[in-house]
Amino acid sequence: MHDDLMARARAWLAEDPDPETRDELAALLASGDTAGLAARFAGTLQFGTAGLRGELGAGPMRMNRSVVIRAAAGLAAYLKANGTPHGGADAGLVVIGYDARHKSADFARDTAAVMTGAGLRAAVLPRPLPTPVLAFAIRHLGAVAGVEVTASHNPPRDNGYKVYLGDGSQIVPPADAGIAAEIDAIAALADVPRPDGGWLTLDDSVLEAYLARTDAVLSPGSPRTARTVYTAMHGVGKDVLLAAFARAGFPAPVLVAEQAEPDPLFPTVAFPNPEEPGAMDLAFATAREADPDLVIANDPDADRCAVAVKDGGAWRMLRGDEVGALLGAHLVARGARGTFAESIVSSSLLGRIAEKAGLPFEETLTGFKWIARVDGLRYGYEEALGYCVDPEGVRDKDGITAALLVTELASALKAEGRTLVDLLDDLAVEHGLHATDQLSVRVEDLSVIADAMRRLREHPPTELAGLPVTRAEDLERGTEALPPTDGLRYTLDGARVVVRPSGTEPKLKCYLEVVVPVDGHAALPAARTRATELLTAIKRDLSAAAGI
Repeated sequence: MHDDLMARARAWLAEDPDPETRDELAALLASGDTAGLAARFAGTLQFGTAGLRGELGAGPMRMNRSVVIRAAAGLAAYLKANGTPHGGADAGLVVIGYDARHKSADFARDTAAVMTGAGLRAAVLPRPLPTPVLAFAIRHLGAVAGVEVTASHNPPRDNGYKVYLGDGSQIVPPADAGIAAEIDAIAALADVPRPDGGWLTLDDSVLEAYLARTDAVLSPGSPRTARTVYTAMHGVGKDVLLAAFARAGFPAPVLVAEQAEPDPLFPTVAFPNPEEPGAMDLAFATAREADPDLVIANDPDADRCAVAVKDGGAWRMLRGDEVGALLGAHLVARGARGTFAESIVSSSLLGRIAEKAGLPFEETLTGFKWIARVDGLRYGYEEALGYCVDPEGVRDKDGITAALLVTELASALKAEGRTLVDLLDDLAVEHGLHATDQLSVRVEDLSVIADAMRRLREHPPTELAGLPVTRAEDLERGTEALPPTDGLRYTLDGARVVVRPSGTEPKLKCYLEVVVPVDGHAALPAARTRATELLTAIKRDLSAAAGI
């Protein structure tokens, strides 16, 4: 076993094109660090519907240039095998974007070289830009596929590789398996042609076209007075968001200076995710000084949008479900037509809003790769701060256009002397208080997640928080409306629970919702107390049932 590990490491070292990872691997071999080598050679990063995502470093279990070159070669082979034009002026176009993380620009260049060497055409965005710009560019330029090099809101040590097909949506089965099979078929990096040039580096015309499209999410003549504090969370959103806000005529956002510029080290946050504890502290400190109408945050690749409001004198971040309902209600009030959609882990409130408005509504599996594919989609959201408000322009979540739309809503309410919190109260009175929470467990050992899922499957709870489980579904088998996925869904009398492993992080996620009837605005405090009690009890009982 030891000799085999050393042999695989030496073979990888011999073809590694990156001096940094070669030095890392050579040092491990020289020191005889078997544990370090085993961690890097215990398998391979698996290519799936989230593409690739993992820790930077040497070896097949890390994100590095060797892994990216193989992934790009597999994608190119898949595109050519599935009817994509190739060769000459008619070659299929692949658009490549990247964020400001370590190695992102290198991975983008490697991808462009592989696509060019495979006889396809490659075009790279001019600099680190938000993921929604790449998703827009695919459709705008008529590309056959797109690649975004990003790890989104993962820790600084990570990077990733997200793949879109020509419809502008992220890949879903069976495309992921088809690409993975082509990756596995690559014997050696020397077999992958990688010319030194031949691809196009795009100018700002694609970005200008995206910004022009952002105007379409707002109503002509709508109020544009809401004042904002904005943090880019050390990512790539600032310049694009500021440009979009200026075009729209909103007041210039007050920037959280410490987090305004791209920085792959993310020095002010442990996890560059607005949902993580402490991530919004600097934004709230800036808000206490600037006294805006709302706080807006993007994650590092700006496809997510977080919103915070002043509630009872203190700033609090709205849940993704709250923002999802607010945007849905705003679009209904503006006369939007088309299908509203959300994932199964999101609040059922959007469905009630759509039903009352006489609009079609659909639930999908988690991820915008599913939401964006809903026929006739007008608006889709997911509780993890993702909102698709212009599906004809960007068939993915877009933190820039979502920020514009929520600021328009805040401006319209401000003109009436009201706030986002007031509208949330109105929705609770009209549809019942839909309160959501999450039990999320980050693990070092992935077997903990597998054990918890097995335990719940073998011994499903019959009640949680004293509420009987009226229906238990193992989503691994699929349903009439949903493809199979590794998840469990429990329907209770007045509540709902979904349990699933995260697709992008080492986490077990449990999504909880309770619905409490509300008899007028005066009854809201009691309803909130009841909802909090139920959610706390469901967390406690679910933790015990899952053994976490």
